[in-house]
Amino acid sequence: MVWAIGDIQGCYKPLRELLEKINFDPARDRLWIAGDLVNRGEGSLETLEYLYSIRKSLVVVLGNHDIALIAAWLGLRKSNPTIDPILHSSQAKKLIDWLRFQKFMHVDRQLGYCMSHAGISPEFDLETASRHAKRIEAKLHSDGYEAWLSQMFEKGTSHFGAAVSEIEKERYILSSFVRMRYCYSDARLEFKQKGAPDPRSASQKDLKPWFACPTRKKIDLRILFGHWSTLGYYNDGKVCCLDTGCVWDGLLTAMRLDSGSEELVQITCSRNDQAT
Repeated sequence: MVWAIGDIQGCYKPLRELLEKINFDPARDRLWIAGDLVNRGEGSLETLEYLYSIRKSLVVVLGNHDIALIAAWLGLRKSNPTIDPILHSSQAKKLIDWLRFQKFMHVDRQLGYCMSHAGISPEFDLETASRHAKRIEAKLHSDGYEAWLSQMFEKGTSHFGAAVSEIEKERYILSSFVRMRYCYSDARLEFKQKGAPDPRSASQKDLKPWFACPTRKKIDLRILFGHWSTLGYYNDGKVCCLDTGCVWDGLLTAMRLDSGSEELVQITCSRNDQAT
């Protein structure tokens, strides 16, 4: 069986409960994770250790919190109490090196799905998105990843066509894969709004979810993503959000990908359930 789950964010106990509920067997099954493995939840170290232990059964795409952890390891970003245990662990280098060698985008044409943490930019078709994902993966996997990552936290552009330098293009690519939620009708991205789509909201005037952009390039595969807990579970047959806000006392969601039914299995989360 092949299952996909949304943002875990260090909620270790709910993760194990959900895997037990779907009878997940690492020797037999495959698990896709839509990014944000760590941060905010009280079991970030345990989550990372467990996922590393079953790494041969996983497909992982990186989220913004995973990038922030790598940056904190390098001293480029501040740490916080939920990721401190990872940074102070004797296994820190092994775990973070494993994390940084994960993908920004995964494509499985046989199953008919692709997956990225925040989705796929309206400006990219599948081939373009795949090419750009590989481009920034190569940078993060390289020996010079620290210098490259330090440049990614500078202010970037919201429009790929407006990027005038290679590093600005890469800032846009990274942001689209790990931070995107809303865009304007001309496909420019907007990174400040985090709430659920609300046509009555003055702050969302002229904005649309990235997947509702009228000029979005056509992608034949179904796009799985996370990152948007206020949107919650959303499935229109073309895109599917699996971030159901476990770390915010919401749900942790798994969806089966190999049966054709897109069976959903969910558990209710509580902050009291996140510690080991």
